[in-house]
Amino acid sequence: YKGTIVYVPDASRAVGVAGNLLSAENKANFHQEMKDEYEAMRVKRAANQRVKKMATLAQARANKKSTDWMLYEPFKPAIFSGKIDHDLIAGDYSLESLDNGGVLIKFDDYPLDNLAEIFDWTPFFRSWELAGRYPAILTDDVVGEEATKLLADAEEMLEKIIKEKWLTGKAVLGFFPANSNGADDINLYADESRNATHTTLHHIRQQMDRTTSDKNKAQPNFCLADFVAPDNSGKPDWIGSFAVTTGFGVEKRVKDFQDEYDDYNAILLEALADRFAEALAEKMHELTRKVFWGYGADENLSNEEVIKENYQGIRPAPGYPACPEHTEKGTLWDLLQPEERIGLKITESFAMWPAAAVSGWYFSHPDSRYFGTGKIQRDQVDDYAKRKGWTTDEAEKWLGPVLGYDP
Repeated sequence: YKGTIVYVPDASRAVGVAGNLLSAENKANFHQEMKDEYEAMRVKRAANQRVKKMATLAQARANKKSTDWMLYEPFKPAIFSGKIDHDLIAGDYSLESLDNGGVLIKFDDYPLDNLAEIFDWTPFFRSWELAGRYPAILTDDVVGEEATKLLADAEEMLEKIIKEKWLTGKAVLGFFPANSNGADDINLYADESRNATHTTLHHIRQQMDRTTSDKNKAQPNFCLADFVAPDNSGKPDWIGSFAVTTGFGVEKRVKDFQDEYDDYNAILLEALADRFAEALAEKMHELTRKVFWGYGADENLSNEEVIKENYQGIRPAPGYPACPEHTEKGTLWDLLQPEERIGLKITESFAMWPAAAVSGWYFSHPDSRYFGTGKIQRDQVDDYAKRKGWTTDEAEKWLGPVLGYDP
């Protein structure tokens, strides 16, 4: 396929752009104009880029996050002992002990009304290109009036979604015995004897040079594997995983709106389905901290504090800054089998369907944090390829967005 891709930041310009692309008279000139404009932008951006000093992979690993594992005792998930407080869990769910040493929890129909009350509305407004944080955006001098009208429409539809069950919330979570290999990978074990590895999770390490003469400003080169006890520490550790969706039911409703030429409500529904999915991911993480894993059993946070992530642990997702390589989502699917268990699929490019979905890993260490790997160098790409059993070309394909060199 050979065509033209045009970024249109304002929907009001879409008709004119589409018209130029479809016009036999205007298409050639428009295509050249776009090509020239994007080339000028590329050159300007390249000229403004500072050349950052990079570390070798060996240097980055030597500067990994330092943890005294003798002073830390990883928290064993309560789900392994079966000692969980069922009264804290809304909706019906099932438990399953897996042959690979893990324990799985599945929700087929999580109550949507439990999710609406914990919405983070700020990304909702951002999806409509209304800048500002909720609730301050409602009184903003520029967009406050439009934001208030949009929220009223959203809340009206929200009531219908819940009352008429337009959507279904489904989730599957898994917890596994694990240790890092002391470098950048995490091994999942077949049982608590930890003698046999059945799955390895591969991660990327930050490779920017972080040497500094000021020790107070020194930063480690982070990798997600740093937050799991290494196998030579003698400390058993665990890792969690999840996949959730609130997308079932969306397509039919959206099509009904589109058949009535009601694009506004079609887009509104899709945006709300995404908010439900994020809220379900937040709720499952809360249940993980308080109940299933239990390391945050005494946690008592307001919704605002939860939105600010003022809790212990993280839930990074494959494809995001801390773990930018998308094929690791395939490993997650092998572990949880979301398609078989809740109907949530992934495509060849590892996009999820239905689209209103979230998946990722659970880390419990109190020092675990979100970060971006930034650009990486050829030595790490070659190392990653060996760890994954790939050629370097395959690794460069999947790591393209974070390559710090021209392949």
